[in-house]
Amino acid sequence: MEIVYVYTKKRLEFGRQCNFSDRPAELHVDLAPDDKLVHDFIEKDPCDSGIQCAQEMSEHEVNTERFESESRGVNHVEGGWPKDVNPQEVEQTIRYRKKVEKDEMYVNTILQLGSVMEHCIRQNTAIDIYEEYFNDTTQESAEEPSSAKTINVFRDPNEIKRTATHLSWYPDGAKKLAVAYSNLEFQRSSPDTSLDSYIWDIENPNKPEMTLKPVSPLVCLEYNPKDSHILMGGCYNGQIAYWDTRKGSQPVELSLVEHSHRDPVYKVIWLQSKTGTECFSASTDGQVLWWDTRKLGEPTEKLILDPTKKMNIDNALGAISLEYEPTMPTKFMVGTEQGSVVNCNRKAKTPADKIVALYTGHHGPIYALQRNPFFPKNFLTVGDWTARIWSEDIRESSIMWTKYHKSYLTDGCWSPVRPAVFFTTKMDGTLDVWDYLFKQKDPTLSLQVCDEALHSVRVQDNGRWLACGSHSGTTTLLELSDGLCVMPRNEKVLVTAMFERETKREKILESRHREMRLKERSKSEQGGGGDEHGDREGDGDEDEEDLVARAEKEFYDAIEAERKDRAAKEAKRNEALKKESELQGEVIMEEEGEEKVNGHPEKDGETPDNATE
Repeated sequence: MEIVYVYTKKRLEFGRQCNFSDRPAELHVDLAPDDKLVHDFIEKDPCDSGIQCAQEMSEHEVNTERFESESRGVNHVEGGWPKDVNPQEVEQTIRYRKKVEKDEMYVNTILQLGSVMEHCIRQNTAIDIYEEYFNDTTQESAEEPSSAKTINVFRDPNEIKRTATHLSWYPDGAKKLAVAYSNLEFQRSSPDTSLDSYIWDIENPNKPEMTLKPVSPLVCLEYNPKDSHILMGGCYNGQIAYWDTRKGSQPVELSLVEHSHRDPVYKVIWLQSKTGTECFSASTDGQVLWWDTRKLGEPTEKLILDPTKKMNIDNALGAISLEYEPTMPTKFMVGTEQGSVVNCNRKAKTPADKIVALYTGHHGPIYALQRNPFFPKNFLTVGDWTARIWSEDIRESSIMWTKYHKSYLTDGCWSPVRPAVFFTTKMDGTLDVWDYLFKQKDPTLSLQVCDEALHSVRVQDNGRWLACGSHSGTTTLLELSDGLCVMPRNEKVLVTAMFERETKREKILESRHREMRLKERSKSEQGGGGDEHGDREGDGDEDEEDLVARAEKEFYDAIEAERKDRAAKEAKRNEALKKESELQGEVIMEEEGEEKVNGHPEKDGETPDNATE
């Protein structure tokens, strides 16, 4: 049985019929003027009316929801086999392949595809599709001012912000950036502070691509240059940890606490080795430790940075920066908290011989230390208020240095594509780009990246991308102009001449200074105490404590001599004043005696003038 509903409606309620068609204008109603209505209106004179020829527009704003993207991947092992064939069994797969190869359809398909493939191969043989037509021509960069623009900003996603202490670029292209976050102000750290560090995709600042979960905040983090999935990190509690991004966020292995550093690990560097698993680390506890990720339980080698070469941990210099050049696998350099650079040789015969030289010149910790990628004998140090360029041949002083800035310098590095360009960061949030061929007194480009202190800087291998980490965990990605990342034709020659000239100048000044010291020593020996000085020289170099004691004795002797000299001068002055007062008294007595002999005694009420009259 069907149920039918019938809806009825009057035609009047439908309204006027809509007639959509092109037709000429029609007059439906014509209202004639009514003279009676004139008395109800008042004529307005004059009549002002505003007319705008522009079309009326309205402005609307809409905030769309932010699109969050997430990267996911699938690892394909092997598939496509029938259910009755186990791909792990070699015999079954071989038997199945032979069965398929005997099939007529398989043979016909291969013959059809073979002709097409042969045609493509012949085309590739005839035409080189990868040919560079303008390989010999050099691109002449236009004379444009140096500049840098912000590409992206990556912020610490946690509520309690931490400092971006270290940056590391993905080794296979500028795709990812690993950032280590930690709060180095131990007393101000909160128990709710996150321990995580992150790997960012440089094209997605909304969400980190991967989270690294250490047992203690990471102070430094480095990609393995041979395997882009492996990262090594130095923790705040002194431990060393390494991650494999294919195995998740947790560290694969950790060093034992009893065999690790006693202070935060400020620098970790991968070594040039056949296995690609060796690295070494430095800390402010005064130790440099070598590790192998295959056996991370304890270090393979240890060096104590004792300048007296007695390997005493109590006298060790706290390490805060490291430098390693793969072309010189046995040499490495350490920047210390005390402002000196220690040049070391790992393959020395004894531990004392591993410390080769000491370079002193900074007034505070050396936060950055790096060899020039084109001239390894020259290296850059950043500390206190200056950046300095050194030569390995000169230990007394640096060959070049920047002016003293008002703000403290926090980090620096060389450009990987231009030998005369380096970068420095400061506490006022400024990034300075120095081009020593263009200008030496002031930076070529000074960029205010943020309003807080910058703590880390790292340049990508192509020299165009640069990342800066700030105090609140904000990492800013910058793109440099062509003038700062394209090498001019004769730059290497000019930089070589500049470094050689400055090295030669410093050598001349050093020899002159040595001559002046020898002359002063010979004068002091001739003036007295020559035998004593001779005996001291014969005994050899004095210990540091003896030098300090002698300096203190000379200082106090000089003060005592000055005091005696002042006392003698004061006694002479008092004696002279005493004699002068005695002479004045004698003169007054003589004058009074003359008045009594020559003059008349004064009567009461008479002045001396009246008496004379």
